Amino acid sequence: MNYFTEQSIELANQKDYLDQLFSVYPLSPDSIREIDTGIWNRVETCFKQHDNIGLFESLLELDLFPIKDGYVPYFRRDRGAIRRNPKTVNRICGRVRELGLERLYERCTQPKETNRQMGPLFRRWVASGTLGLFPVSEDIFTSSDDNAILDGSDAQLKQFAINNLGYSREDKGIDFIARFNSKYVIGEAKFISDEGGHQNDQFLDAMTTLRTQTMKNVINIAILDGVLYIPSRKKMYREITMNDIPVMSALLLRDFLYSL
Repeated sequence: MNYFTEQSIELANQKDYLDQLFSVYPLSPDSIREIDTGIWNRVETCFKQHDNIGLFESLLELDLFPIKDGYVPYFRRDRGAIRRNPKTVNRICGRVRELGLERLYERCTQPKETNRQMGPLFRRWVASGTLGLFPVSEDIFTSSDDNAILDGSDAQLKQFAINNLGYSREDKGIDFIARFNSKYVIGEAKFISDEGGHQNDQFLDAMTTLRTQTMKNVINIAILDGVLYIPSRKKMYREITMNDIPVMSALLLRDFLYSL
């Protein structure tokens, strides 16, 4: 087992792990989505005028469609299909109208799922300087060999890793790139809130990034938090404890970087 994995397990099971973790992932599940007033006004007008085409087109402009229906993603990709398939639009709008305007607004402003908040929250935590350095632009990052953390979106970090660090996974962005003592660190950060289903996929995704080929002076790590550190016979716990792979809590990331 990797030393920092062992320390993460100890932290999770013997100390105030979740209390400390809230500094990294300060989830706000009760914060409603903000929706554009102009779009909502069109929704209300079309709803009251029984204009299903206009109602459907307006709802598609919102981040969250108010009901789950397998046909909706198709319409998001091909707006022209709305007028070619009036029966499907009427069927879906019939379900929307059953909600009434008040419940419809509630559905459209539901908070984002917590797992969708994780990436931005981790980046915000890193940007706060808690790791001892503030992230810098690519120009500054490449202008010296000093310890540094690279700033940028997951797509920008991925492209830097592909161009400069031999990173070979083009289908997935990266959450963290740093250089300490002339060694580069590539990391993917995830909060694993439960076992099974989507959470297992999240874990597998992080493991894939961890094992992706890179240059010799690059260390791939998985910055994981959550239930995977609870002792069990489940796949996640077995994998991180039976192999010497650099899996660690975000709370130990600073210690890891300064140990290089």
